[in-house]
Amino acid sequence: MEPENTASKFRVRSSGFGVRSRGGTHRTPSTERRTLNAEPQSSPSAAPRVIVVIPTYNEAENIRALVAELLSLAVDNLSVLIVDDDSPDGTGKVAEQLREQYGERIQVLHRTARRGLGRAYVAGFQQALAAGADYIVQMDADFSHSPAYIPRFLSQMAAWDVVVGSRYVPGGELDDRWSWWRRLLSWWANAAYSRLILGLQVKDVTAGFKCWRREVLQAIDLSAIHSGGYVFQIEMAYLAEKLGFRVLEMPIYFEDRRIGRSKMSVPVKLEAAWRVWEIRWRYRRLSPLAVAAPGEDGP
Repeated sequence: MEPENTASKFRVRSSGFGVRSRGGTHRTPSTERRTLNAEPQSSPSAAPRVIVVIPTYNEAENIRALVAELLSLAVDNLSVLIVDDDSPDGTGKVAEQLREQYGERIQVLHRTARRGLGRAYVAGFQQALAAGADYIVQMDADFSHSPAYIPRFLSQMAAWDVVVGSRYVPGGELDDRWSWWRRLLSWWANAAYSRLILGLQVKDVTAGFKCWRREVLQAIDLSAIHSGGYVFQIEMAYLAEKLGFRVLEMPIYFEDRRIGRSKMSVPVKLEAAWRVWEIRWRYRRLSPLAVAAPGEDGP
């Protein structure tokens, strides 16, 4: 089922198609209504610039194969930005080898201070914007997010501001190897907790596989994002929806990591739980922007 062409009242829509792969001081954005017009950085004759941002910590065994799959996609003008948090397993060194191998299509950002998933993504998003990216894809390095979905995400960006690879819309699936407890915890974190507290329409609140239009990330004050861990995904989902951007959820098959161990420790989960309330309080006065539809000019 193809997504509708018009946004819903809440500017969030779920799509019914996908592919399956097994293999400081906070500055609240202004409440003044304004129009965000598309300002593509690529020349009109060039393909939009796509930068895939991948945060890494101890992913030396995954990153080489993942980069190879990404660069083999039939997507013009795609490059990869690896954001490594000083991985003790040598991921940063592997990333540098990949940069030497692929040249300008690979960029590496080494971070040694203020580690954490959220901070790594913020740094990566900021560098991607500075590099002139039109679309920024975020994904995990462990193959839980299949690169095969990216062309489908990009095919929807003419009509949507954010595309989310979702486990919890019709057609979305979790790996069969997930235990019942892990499934229950994930459902509770999304449907029974975060969505209820924040009043979100998007179903996969903690999704880490997304494609952003540059204008969305420009509208969000990335320097004021407080979340350092996985709650970053919830904060970004909340801001995108709260500001009135058009969000499309596309179903994905979420594969369990192939190699290595999950970073989702108990302290990380507890941090995410209490910080949801902090997000609601911090952005309580945030108002929607007057967002022009992609490809349209504002007033």
